[in-house]
Amino acid sequence: MKVLKAMRIILLGIAVVLLAVIGYSGYQLRVISRNNAQESEIREWVMQYHPMSRAANPADLPAESYGSPKINQSIVDLQAALPNVVGWLIIPNTGVDYPFVQGADNDQYLHSDLNQRRSAAGTLFMDFRNSREFSDFNTIIYGHHMRSGSKFGSLQSFDNRAFFEANRSGTIFLSDKTYEIEFMAFAVIQPDDAMIYNPMIMTDTDKIAFLDHVESIARHYRDIGITLNDRIVTLSTCNYEFDNARMVLVGRLNENPLT
Repeated sequence: MKVLKAMRIILLGIAVVLLAVIGYSGYQLRVISRNNAQESEIREWVMQYHPMSRAANPADLPAESYGSPKINQSIVDLQAALPNVVGWLIIPNTGVDYPFVQGADNDQYLHSDLNQRRSAAGTLFMDFRNSREFSDFNTIIYGHHMRSGSKFGSLQSFDNRAFFEANRSGTIFLSDKTYEIEFMAFAVIQPDDAMIYNPMIMTDTDKIAFLDHVESIARHYRDIGITLNDRIVTLSTCNYEFDNARMVLVGRLNENPLT
């Protein structure tokens, strides 16, 4: 009898654990589904402001429009609706095609969508210490590495050398300018890399140290003739190669000569 009673207790315990696991799994699936629906909703809404939708490309504009302070009207309109929006980032052959913002600090949009509603995917955001005009030597843009591939998840593709070699640039649309990012390095780094995550590089000595550091840590690197007068964009996200790993895609900012 004691053995049977013990067996019943054990089986009851197993059943409770299984029910708890099933319940938690169901809850997690509901959370994921809700997060995906929320991300799709904000994505659908913001696409009406896509920079390629309204003659955002300077090459498509008449010559007399060159230099216009409102050359990317879609960004102007988006900023009217959401003042924290800085611009829009597109990287061909990846899923990166999003507006990015700048908050009061680097936590504001970490787990918030463009409307500042709670969101696991967060929003792409520029380091709060950087200039919105991209006048700093090293401008940092952060985004989550979503396992679905959204946000900066697809930057993982640059870990493949063939992909890195074939995909050499992205585009940043601001309200009054269009920039090319000419990629020069991909690296997997520690989260406390003080050199990479320094947006306040000003002296030539510090610029040289930064560029040397980028080349030394790069998993993939190309020489693009970088100079101390150039401006750098560092795209940063998580990486799952080791605990708290980060990956960065680093490039030079080239201003479109038509803007």
